[in-house]
Amino acid sequence: MKKLKITLVRSPIGYKYDQKDTVRRLGLRKMHQTVVKDDSPQIRGMVEKVKHLLKVEEVEE
Repeated sequence: MKKLKITLVRSPIGYKYDQKDTVRRLGLRKMHQTVVKDDSPQIRGMVEKVKHLLKVEEVEE
């Protein structure tokens, strides 16, 4: 199953509340923190919304 490795590379400070909330819901709380999530349409949509703040890599697990 494919997974996504998501890293927060830019701070959500100064962006709209819904973008900050999306980053939080992805499980990212600190700069340069990385989480691994299942590759699903829901996660892809969240990543697309805040892609300017993230670095995303596909990993095979």
